[in-house]
Amino acid sequence: MECTYCASNLAGYDPVFVEETAADGSRVGAGGFCNYACLAAHIEDTALTDGDTCAWSPDADGE
Repeated sequence: MECTYCASNLAGYDPVFVEETAADGSRVGAGGFCNYACLAAHIEDTALTDGDTCAWSPDADGE
């Protein structure tokens, strides 16, 4: 198996595996990474967290 981000062979590492939740609630493999650095780079490069945070404003009305 290869790293989802850098394509290195995972056999020489203590890899990090990621799962997603399918519509039916079951877990589905989403990739394997050499280490947390490759996982973090993959998250950044694919913008997986864009739009996934709460909006905050210092104004009382939230705008």
